[in-house]
Amino acid sequence: MSRTSTPARCAAGLAGLLLLASACAIAQTQQVYRYNDSDGRVVYSDKPPPADAKNAQAKRIGRNSIETSELSFATQQAQERFPVTLYTFSCGVVCDTAQGLLNKRGVPHTVVDVAQGDGADRLKRLTNGLEAPALQVGDQVATGFNETKWQSMLTDAGYPKTPPPRTAAVGRPAAPPPFDTKTTQVVTPEVTPKGSYPQ
Repeated sequence: MSRTSTPARCAAGLAGLLLLASACAIAQTQQVYRYNDSDGRVVYSDKPPPADAKNAQAKRIGRNSIETSELSFATQQAQERFPVTLYTFSCGVVCDTAQGLLNKRGVPHTVVDVAQGDGADRLKRLTNGLEAPALQVGDQVATGFNETKWQSMLTDAGYPKTPPPRTAAVGRPAAPPPFDTKTTQVVTPEVTPKGSYPQ
């Protein structure tokens, strides 16, 4: 009868432990799919998306994982269903006021500068004109700044009327937000005249 040497037994034990650890890690991760169904609703499922699904993404999540975001749940839902795009240019008070409304309300949005690149073409395709600022919320479009109308469009889309509360500790200065090329912070002026992009 032969006996296995101590180093061989240690190696076999170590291999067994590694196999067990990798099996536990696989068991704790789960494949999740995120996609838009035929009605445009966002769906999360552990089953693969159907053939007519759009924007399908596969994600692996670990057990007890939490997805964190500075946006509230209501804002995230509104952003997925009704994304916001601001068509603007350097028109002074009017454009600054339009940008300020979105920033003050905490609405995540994309900014298209109609004075640069294909911005004017995109605005013309959308509105058949070049009047800016213009706001697109999902499929709705409003040209020219009208605070009441813009606020109503955002509310109807489900965007909260106020941004989420600050979470900075009392007595400590808040950390500056990361630089975002899509949005800028603007002081909201009180005057709100109507302007249009020069043709």
